[in-house]
Amino acid sequence: MPEPDQRHRPLYWLLVLPTVAPLAVPFYNRLEPTLLGVPFFYWYQLACAVLATVVISIVYIGVRR
Repeated sequence: MPEPDQRHRPLYWLLVLPTVAPLAVPFYNRLEPTLLGVPFFYWYQLACAVLATVVISIVYIGVRR
């Protein structure tokens, strides 16, 4: 039987996305497009926080089983 880390290694790769997305500052350092009057810079960061929550929850549930 493989070790737990070996079985879940592909699932751990999902954690790269919420780690790298907020680090791409040149990509989101702008005002347009706005969302409900909120500049892109701010709502992108909020979306990254939501993305991180979702991805970490998926990985946690997948590894826990």
